[in-house]
Amino acid sequence: MPTRTASELSAGVDRAGSGFTRELEERFIRYAHIDTQSDEKSTTSPSTEKQYHLLRLLVDELTSMGAQNVTLTKYGAVLATIPATTKIDAPTVALLAHVDTAPQFSGTHVKPIIHRNYKGGDIALPDDPGVVLSPQQSPYLGARIGDDIITASGTTLLGADDKAGVAIVMTVAGHLLQNTDIPHGPVRIGFTPDEEIGRGVHHDLPEDLKTDVAYTLDGAELGEIVYETFSADRADVHVQGVSIHPGQAKDKMVNALHLAAKIIDTLPHVTRTPETTAGREGFIHIYDMSGTSAEAHLHFILRDFELDKLREHGELLQQVCEAVKGGEPRAQISCTIQSQYRNMRYWLEKDMRPVELALEACRQIGVDPSSTPTRGGTDGSRLTELGVPTPNLFTGMQNIHGPKEWVSVQDMARATKMCVALLKLWNIPKDGKHPGADNEGRLAAVANLVDWAG
Repeated sequence: MPTRTASELSAGVDRAGSGFTRELEERFIRYAHIDTQSDEKSTTSPSTEKQYHLLRLLVDELTSMGAQNVTLTKYGAVLATIPATTKIDAPTVALLAHVDTAPQFSGTHVKPIIHRNYKGGDIALPDDPGVVLSPQQSPYLGARIGDDIITASGTTLLGADDKAGVAIVMTVAGHLLQNTDIPHGPVRIGFTPDEEIGRGVHHDLPEDLKTDVAYTLDGAELGEIVYETFSADRADVHVQGVSIHPGQAKDKMVNALHLAAKIIDTLPHVTRTPETTAGREGFIHIYDMSGTSAEAHLHFILRDFELDKLREHGELLQQVCEAVKGGEPRAQISCTIQSQYRNMRYWLEKDMRPVELALEACRQIGVDPSSTPTRGGTDGSRLTELGVPTPNLFTGMQNIHGPKEWVSVQDMARATKMCVALLKLWNIPKDGKHPGADNEGRLAAVANLVDWAG
């Protein structure tokens, strides 16, 4: 199948006719080239200096396009304002995306490839022909016939999570600034670091964002509007053994690695793991282990949609650690559990307006919306918990966090159109009252979509 690299963009055509695909393509390719992996072990914010390469570029681009109040905060978030184009006292709406990519797979020297007018079948990636995208394994790919598909080259992730979202938000911002006849209230733009390591929402962000409602562009399939996510905890287990020269170790050494292995072996293997669960099932996932015979460290994430079940995962891990420690009293084993984020549904279900308006925006652009729980979390999970309702919107990203990651340019274009429609739907008075007859009719139509009483 013919492919093109970023240098061949000029030969492309805008088959979708949306007016957005060329800009989205160019922006995404530009951003994907920049290595922005976050680092959980770092204590700085952002966790990696290289995230600033994209953050500062976004500051420059927002300033050049005419955005107001462009700021790079001390904690590494980029914030900006698109002024209102209406005299209505409309709510402020924020569009957000995160710049970092996942630490699990290399994001260095990403080489995006555009597969024009996808005709179906397998896509073999050139730098590792063993890495193949197949519609048999990914039915969603098989449904994207005719789209322009962007992949990496086979040895890195692509970074569509969440540079697809970054490209969409920037394209929306530019479109609004160039088309001031589009009626909308104040729009806040935000780009955060470190979402992939659970540190995207600094405690100052809700106040600095100054918005009534927000949306993250960090979702997957076309039409996906997410208002239910995992609740998440992190668990750190420390095993302290007894170290001594192995030649003199009989009845004296306590090998920390043996005890760490026993903890892992005692935990469930055929249930409660990511590879054995789906739907609304939660899990206990060990994602990192290091150490020596003297001491070992195990790092887990705990996930579930309901808090009581999340608590059960943590209690099981603690019980296993206590049992292993009981079998070897000379060892010291600690298990520390920290809260990361909570299911945004707990707050959004009290007032579904942000979700219902997003669903309606999809319908207005001819996309059938869907809302299914996502087996993950977003910056919106934490923001919603802190008082800023923040559902998650689709971008088209697929197979994230690995070498088979890909995104459809046309899906990104539809997400951009949906955001513009959504901002127009929010162009209503905060108090629900306005003397204009036309506006009253539109308010009545929106009122039929949502539960204004919450």
